[in-house]
Amino acid sequence: MTTRRQFLSTMAALSAASTLPQSAFAQASAPVFAPRPGSWRNFQLVTRLEIAAADGRAQAWVPLPSLTESEWIRPGGNEWTTNAGSAEVRRDDKYGAQFLHVEWAAGEKAPVVEVTSRFASRDRAVDLAKPGNAPALSEAERRLYTEGTDLIPVDGIVKETAGRITTGKTTDIDKARAIYEWVVDNTFRNAATRGCGIGDIAAMLKTGNLGGKCADLNALYVGLARAAGLPARDVYGLRVAPSRFGYKSLGAGSEIVTKAQHCRAEVHLSGHGWVPVDPADVRKVVLEEPPGKLAIDDAKVVAARHALFGAWEGNWLGYNAAHDLTLPGAKGPKLEFLMYPQAETAAGRLDCLDPDTFKYTIRAKELTAA
Repeated sequence: MTTRRQFLSTMAALSAASTLPQSAFAQASAPVFAPRPGSWRNFQLVTRLEIAAADGRAQAWVPLPSLTESEWIRPGGNEWTTNAGSAEVRRDDKYGAQFLHVEWAAGEKAPVVEVTSRFASRDRAVDLAKPGNAPALSEAERRLYTEGTDLIPVDGIVKETAGRITTGKTTDIDKARAIYEWVVDNTFRNAATRGCGIGDIAAMLKTGNLGGKCADLNALYVGLARAAGLPARDVYGLRVAPSRFGYKSLGAGSEIVTKAQHCRAEVHLSGHGWVPVDPADVRKVVLEEPPGKLAIDDAKVVAARHALFGAWEGNWLGYNAAHDLTLPGAKGPKLEFLMYPQAETAAGRLDCLDPDTFKYTIRAKELTAA
């Protein structure tokens, strides 16, 4: 357990964060992870996709920045070059997720497409200690973000677990925070999980195996929140720059971000609107932040845990918040989520995590300094 002295020391460092210049974060005497809204940062993302040994007609779907949120993200348009016969921006009607759908002729032996996307982002933080005046969700939005999905049910063991976690909590903020703390305390990041995981939260709870990566742990938060009556959603995206706060585990390590996918979560609270949360990144700090395998009461973990209920760092692109997508023209199954480029040949859906048959590279570049 965190000692009172450790806790007070870390909270003092966090309170002082707003008075420190960005360059001072790495030199602070105690770990600081305290994103605050500030300057916008402009990024360019280049996704190049190739299909090796194309078998007959091939097609691909490349996710595009789809979220427009005035407080933290602004898409800036997309361009592409390809040897495909057709390329069209498509949009999922339910969630608004956008993607480039590319189709190659059956005779094309080396299908390739390169997509350039631009966007602006910045840090975000919500002061939950003060009353807010954010608009309420519409009834349709509330239904959408409290209903279950194929892998995120809101009944059965999920609802039972949410009920136990929120027993005695009377406000939405207290319920949301209780679920966040429960996920941090009871889950773990499993380095062996392929990709970002799949987010089958009922199976996680039934087996008691609460390990995984972001698409598992943050999906668990979203499902428990929805089951408790709180609108919540996963936001699927990609890390595009190092952390300004010196956390190696919470940023991209180079301009090549092909494997830097990361989903985050949001919960909608009355008066405050969409509130950022990321319990999965707390567990990532525990496992991966140097020197690795940190204790839950390590000062670095405490700082991240405090910040990631209500704040995000803007070194990340949020593509979309979609679930259970049916890709237009696809023969393969619908997707649990769209965070990776997808492709099919006549032989079927390619494995987006298998570089031998489905090669893609994603590069991120900051266009202007903050």
